[in-house]
Amino acid sequence: MAASPDMRPLRRWVWRAACSTAAALAALLALSGCGEGAAASSGPPQIVAAENMWGSIAAQLAGSNARVMSIITNPAQDPHSYEPTAADARTLATAGLVIVNGIGYDEWSGRLLAANPQPGRLVLDVGTLLKVPTGGNPHRWYDPDDVSTVAQAIEADLARLDPHHQAIYAQRLRSFETVALAAYHHAIATVRQHYAGVPVGASESVFALQAPALGLRLLTPATFMKAISEGTEVSARDTATAADQITHHRIRVWVFNSQNATPEIAHLNALARASGIPVTTITETLAPATDSFEQWQVAQLQALARALRAATGR
Repeated sequence: MAASPDMRPLRRWVWRAACSTAAALAALLALSGCGEGAAASSGPPQIVAAENMWGSIAAQLAGSNARVMSIITNPAQDPHSYEPTAADARTLATAGLVIVNGIGYDEWSGRLLAANPQPGRLVLDVGTLLKVPTGGNPHRWYDPDDVSTVAQAIEADLARLDPHHQAIYAQRLRSFETVALAAYHHAIATVRQHYAGVPVGASESVFALQAPALGLRLLTPATFMKAISEGTEVSARDTATAADQITHHRIRVWVFNSQNATPEIAHLNALARASGIPVTTITETLAPATDSFEQWQVAQLQALARALRAATGR
C-alpha cells in the first residue's frame, strides 16, 4: 500500500526541500494573480483542510452550507513527506477557513498561507488549539478527547465565518458527537472492556495516542516510534528491543502504519508474522479515502479487536 522504502526520502529532508517548493509556489501565486483569494469568492464559504481526517469532520459539520475540500487524501501517501502543488496554493488562497494539523506535520501549509495572506481568513491550527508543545506527537486525531475538542473548534469557526447558519452548525455538532461518533466510542469501549492491560507493540507514534484510550499497554520504545514517525535514524538498541518484544512474545499484537513502510518496519512485520504475533494495520489518513472519519476509525478498531481476540482467545 505504501511506496517502496527505497524510493522514500527521509522526512526531515523532505521538509527542508519543501521550503524551496513553497517559495516556487509563492512566486507562481504572484505571477498568476490568484492572490485575490477568499475576499473575491462568493456563495457558500469554502473550507480547506490540509488532511482529510479533519476535512471529513468539517464536511459533516458544514453540510450543504459550506464547501469543504481536503488536500491530502491519498491513503498510499505518507503525509509527513507531502510536497504541495500549485493547485494546493490556489485552493488555500480561496479558503475562508483553513484547518491545519500543525505540530510539524504539515509545515508546507503554513508557508503557503504566509505567502498569500488574506484579511478575514480563519486558520484553525490543531496543535495550537490543543497546546501541544514543539516536538509533541502530531497525530492528534487518534486521541478521542482531542477529536471532540477539534470538532467543537471547527463548529465555532464555521459559526464565526457564517453566522447566519450558526444554529444549524451547533445542531450538526450535537449530532456528530452523539450519533455519528456513537459506533466509534462503542468500539473503543469494547476493546477497553475486553482487553485492558494487554501488551501490544506499534510501528510508530501514530498509535501512541489511542492506546491509552483503549487500555492497552504499548511497550515499543517511544524513541523508536518517534524516529520512525519522523523519518530519523533509529537506534540499534531500540530496534533490538522491538524485535526482542516480538520474538519473546512480550507483546500480543503488532500495530503497523501501512503508510510508512521503512526497511526496519518491513523486517519487524515479517518477524511478527513468523512469530505468530497477529499484525493489524492502521493509516494516518482515511482509508479508503471515501470513508468518513468514524467509518475509517471503526473499521480499524474492529480489525484491532479481531487481532486481540486471536492473540488472547477471548
